[in-house]
Amino acid sequence: MSLDLIGEYALLMIALAGAGAVAGVIGGLFGVGGGTVLVPALFYAFSVMGVGGESNLHVAIGTSLLTIVATSWRSLATHRTHGAVDEVVLKTWTPWVAFGGLVGAAIAGLASMEGLGLVYGVCLILVAAQMGLLPERFVLRRDLPQRWGRRAVATAIGLLSAMMGIGGGSLGGMTLTLCGRPIHQAVSTAAGFGLAIGAASAVGFVFFGWGADGRPPLSLGYVNVPAAVIMGLLTALTAPIGARLAHRLNKTVLRKAFAVYLLLAALSVVIKAL
Repeated sequence: MSLDLIGEYALLMIALAGAGAVAGVIGGLFGVGGGTVLVPALFYAFSVMGVGGESNLHVAIGTSLLTIVATSWRSLATHRTHGAVDEVVLKTWTPWVAFGGLVGAAIAGLASMEGLGLVYGVCLILVAAQMGLLPERFVLRRDLPQRWGRRAVATAIGLLSAMMGIGGGSLGGMTLTLCGRPIHQAVSTAAGFGLAIGAASAVGFVFFGWGADGRPPLSLGYVNVPAAVIMGLLTALTAPIGARLAHRLNKTVLRKAFAVYLLLAALSVVIKAL
């Protein structure tokens, strides 16, 4: 291996480490599992380094989902110390969120890079619009759906989150706030969805991506092992920092910052994918 190639891989590892550290803070702060940082960072890193090819976005999403498991666990634990997690919602919604994650992984395995990019961008733009444009107290209903309504909504959250490589915090948080839950409780509870989504859909991305063409080196299916290890460790270490900040920031500032970030992340991936 030439010195130039070694230097390029060293730069890639440094970039992944930096993205992982930032993703952990973002995941703890906004309850998004860091996927909104990891997916664009990995997608661009693979392209800039000239590794992989047509499956780069799939691998970025699958790798992000695996790292979400550690981040969500640390973030949820910190939110629980503040008493902000709705344990009943977490218990009753989690099985259906996990089921949706598996279905989403299967659909993503059949989708093109352009299709995945559009799903990622459109969903994040909708969340950004809800968080940034609608009044904070705007709700569609006074409480969360029950029975089959709950199962359908939770499955949809898991499905779309798996296709986007996020932990369910974006879509889950949006759903909870639209159903009348305070932003801090919504962020804290939705952070727990990441455990179910990340574990279930990462397995699906490995299975459905096995043997696919155009993947970066050292990938198992649509999961890149070195990136998952580096980013997983760093996101787990820095997630509690973001979770603590979430309970110190003004709620209006939290909503606006969340919206701006999601919009930028969505546009970056859509532009690159198309």
